[in-house]
Amino acid sequence: MTEQNLVWYASFGSNINVDRFLCYIRGGKPALSNDTERGCRDATLPRDERPFVMNHQLYFAKEAGRWNGGGVGFIDTTRDDSYRTYSNMYLVTREQFMDITAQENGLDTFDMDLDAIMEKGSDIVQDSWYGNIIYLGDEDGYPVFTFTNPEPIAPDEVNKPSVEYLSTIIGGLKKGVGLSDEEIVDYFLEVPGVKGTFTEAELKGVVAGVTV
Repeated sequence: MTEQNLVWYASFGSNINVDRFLCYIRGGKPALSNDTERGCRDATLPRDERPFVMNHQLYFAKEAGRWNGGGVGFIDTTRDDSYRTYSNMYLVTREQFMDITAQENGLDTFDMDLDAIMEKGSDIVQDSWYGNIIYLGDEDGYPVFTFTNPEPIAPDEVNKPSVEYLSTIIGGLKKGVGLSDEEIVDYFLEVPGVKGTFTEAELKGVVAGVTV
């Protein structure tokens, strides 16, 4: 029997790295980031954690101060089965997911009707970078949610991620998803924001420098 109050939060960005994500639960300053997170009101650790693949295009865009002005990760709002974006998902309470969403969007508190979002498939709940909540189906009887930009990918906003941000994601891809260095390099070479801004040799150097 499933516990009705639990949901999966799936992250394709820096929260794919569990060490970084737990700062959103317990509070604290993630490694390589410029900001300190306040954490959730309920600091209970996730009940479970596992890799998850999204059929949405990953890209890096905008300029994030907490990541030295580099681009940060988003997924395009349109599902496309030709794309495989890796994520790590965490089984948390609905209230924790709302607190995580609030932190990601720079809000003190946040409330939303997750059941209504499941019926619609997605909903723009806040006019902010990560104000579009997307329902991605169910795993083991629990709904899977993520958040991204309300707008589709905008080529003029695509931006190279900082090495610090990319390294945080790489740590999650190695530790949580279990990809090899070669698989991670191949994965990123075609991602807007990385494609054409990192050479293959540069990307290999960044990936090799991340230890977990």
